[in-house]
Amino acid sequence: MAQVNVIGLGYIGLPTAGLLAQAGHQVLGVDVQAEVVDKINAGLPHFEEKGLKNLVEESVGSGLLKASQSPQKADVHLIIVPTPFIEEDKSADMSYVHSACENLAPVLEEGNLVVLESTSALGATRQDVMAVIEKTRPELKGKVHYAFCPERAIPGNTLYELIHNDRVVGGVNEASTEKAVAFYSTFIKGAILPADDKVAEMVKLSENAFRDVNIAYANELSIVCDELGINVWDVIRLANHHPRVNILQPGPGVGGHCIAIDPWFIVAASKAGNAKLMKQAREINDGKPHWVVGKVVEAVAKTNKENPTVGLLGLAFKPNVDDLRESPSLKVASLLKSALKANIIACEPYVEELEGFTLVSQEEILEKADVLVMLTDHDAFKTITLENLKGKQLIDTRGSIN
Repeated sequence: MAQVNVIGLGYIGLPTAGLLAQAGHQVLGVDVQAEVVDKINAGLPHFEEKGLKNLVEESVGSGLLKASQSPQKADVHLIIVPTPFIEEDKSADMSYVHSACENLAPVLEEGNLVVLESTSALGATRQDVMAVIEKTRPELKGKVHYAFCPERAIPGNTLYELIHNDRVVGGVNEASTEKAVAFYSTFIKGAILPADDKVAEMVKLSENAFRDVNIAYANELSIVCDELGINVWDVIRLANHHPRVNILQPGPGVGGHCIAIDPWFIVAASKAGNAKLMKQAREINDGKPHWVVGKVVEAVAKTNKENPTVGLLGLAFKPNVDDLRESPSLKVASLLKSALKANIIACEPYVEELEGFTLVSQEEILEKADVLVMLTDHDAFKTITLENLKGKQLIDTRGSIN
């Protein structure tokens, strides 16, 4: 088994570190936040994910997982740090990746494997990892293996999917690919699919662009049906009885750090402007929160109250997680604060507090709200009944309330 540095202990990094330790690797998790490091060394995760608490506790208890703010010498180095989205030019902020590589460079040795897992634009493996390291350590040029291996996992089921889903592994050369495939085979139960780094990078982006395009169709369909007075949920349910039709469910937009961002990287890479459908899908999905706000403004007007209360159900980007990254529900909430003169309250069972918002219990929001807006359909909200909705305006962006 190998000595492994996992740089970045977020939603993918920490589960990966735990799974590697569970497989018998000696793992050092690296994070710049001292409070994160301290918490993990105490055997505690710093966010909610099914099964993660037990995994971290067992991995730290066995001595196979430790956390630090600095990397150490190892055989394998996984970079799983944030790549924030820059709204102005639709690009990825690669500064965290650059910083990780600069901090990693001093401990690298000939024959090491460095793998980028962070969601990144095309060319990142060579431009933002290999080139940065070789600039700092030119004597290692051609002597370190580099690869890109995108994760395929969904919040709420991350531990299972990281292990069981197939993984694409793309090295900058054949030797790098072989070394990376051999490493991932030690803990992945799904198929390991070899490629080169450029193909692997495009695979990650194209998977999420595919999802985005299909969600955009559902979102556009919901807007058209609303205009025509047709129940979109009935349309989708019945249309999906066709053996070759599978329309996805519309919502208030698209969130998360992958689907809402990755298609822009393909759009930006096509200098000839050939990614027209993907660009249009992004614009449709980015525009959906604004459409939802318009519907809420209409509902508020119907209350005929001077200072009505608007209750927002769910702010996370998907059900049953605490992940707010690129959340369209949170976008709707922020837009409503500017668009309405109303008392806005929210119920988000997975978040204790959120700056700028008044968070209340489900009981309180059902009691006080004149307009209820279902944004993220957590399981906790399935107990809402028609009796709870009496005398209220309802905007259900998820079709979850019968």
